[in-house]
Amino acid sequence: MFANFLRENKIAAGILAVIRIWLGYAWMTAGYHKLADGFDASGYLNNAVANPVMGPDGTPVYGWYTNFLESFALPNIELFNFIVPLGEFLVGLGLILGCLTTAAMFFGLVMNFSFFLAGTVSHNPTDIFFGFILLFAGYNAGRYGLDRWVVPFLRKTFNKKAEGTTANKAV
Repeated sequence: MFANFLRENKIAAGILAVIRIWLGYAWMTAGYHKLADGFDASGYLNNAVANPVMGPDGTPVYGWYTNFLESFALPNIELFNFIVPLGEFLVGLGLILGCLTTAAMFFGLVMNFSFFLAGTVSHNPTDIFFGFILLFAGYNAGRYGLDRWVVPFLRKTFNKKAEGTTANKAV
């Protein structure tokens, strides 16, 4: 019942729009400041590697993630210095405009969990909580945004291509 309310109700769409814009503003401003002021993730990543999240028994909880940071992220720091601020900005823009909302929120959650796995709590639990609500609501989260026009256009476009592919295989 609650799932139907979130996914189909117009009142829920209005509430979701407020949550979406609020989260989008936080993402977009974080990305904008990193883009405008310069961003270097090397200190953050080095700290995450040097001080991994530890379990009660004193062993690293996410050793695989620490290994990923050490063996892939740090050697490719220039890539991460580019994609983190741009990703934050684009997630925020997508949420504010309500354009490809579920995709934007999915990538926002990927970043939230990445920060969490590196040991940063900050506002991540709140962002994850509201992010999952938006992701679960699907199309309704962007109903009062550009998704109102973008999603039907994409469905129509991809359905035509799928029908063409099926027709070609039948011949």
